[in-house]
Amino acid sequence: MSKIIVITSGKGGVGKTTSAINLGAAINYFGKDVVVIDGNLSTPNVGIHLGSPEVPVTLNQVMSKKADLFEAIYEHESGLKIVPSSLSIKELKRTNPGRLKELKKEFKEIAEYIIIDSAAGLGNEALSAIELADQLIVITNPEMPAVTDALKVIKLAQNMNKYVSGTIVTRVRKNKSEMQPETVKEMLEIPILGMIPEDECMQFALGKKDAIMHIRPRSKPSRAYKEIAAKLIGIEYDSNKDKESLMEKLYRKFGISK
Repeated sequence: MSKIIVITSGKGGVGKTTSAINLGAAINYFGKDVVVIDGNLSTPNVGIHLGSPEVPVTLNQVMSKKADLFEAIYEHESGLKIVPSSLSIKELKRTNPGRLKELKKEFKEIAEYIIIDSAAGLGNEALSAIELADQLIVITNPEMPAVTDALKVIKLAQNMNKYVSGTIVTRVRKNKSEMQPETVKEMLEIPILGMIPEDECMQFALGKKDAIMHIRPRSKPSRAYKEIAAKLIGIEYDSNKDKESLMEKLYRKFGISK
């Protein structure tokens, strides 16, 4: 049975799109059928992150009933499927965010796991994505403003009778100034699904216009996303057996591409 997982956050800039893409890539790595849909209509970034900023058919055209959903599906060289949204302001003005929820049945027909990158915050665009969800994952950073905004989204979703499976804490540096995991969990009152370390690989992947899962599949962030994906799809994964070799670490340190 297909499942729609909506990735959301209380504020922008916390790693929501990065998490949506890499979770999708991790699920695909485990051999499951997955598609990542850019439900962030006003500021879409899924296509940009994966090197496809402009495509012939987008989610906007599907929502406007100018195209069928299968026409807007694009396959990355890794096998990951995506449905990008348009960067055009004209297309945005012609798109009614409320129509997103009307596509739920169609979304469930295109893959086993449907990852939707939602708009951040509590606006109508974000609410339309949340309404689609079979389960929600909230992205936050280990800092008070981000966690406070995440809490608002969680409470809103719960009031909508939506299942919030947990949070992913990104940009974790493990220094004394950031909030500790126990504090984040206590504030949000939901499980922490995973902690994504701050790593220079993330910026490197962005520059390469690809997922960290594809660029550095055995890096700490990639293994963290694999751990979360394994939990979501109910399989075993031993992160310790998937660590980078000494040679791979040396390649990274000296900026050598293999």
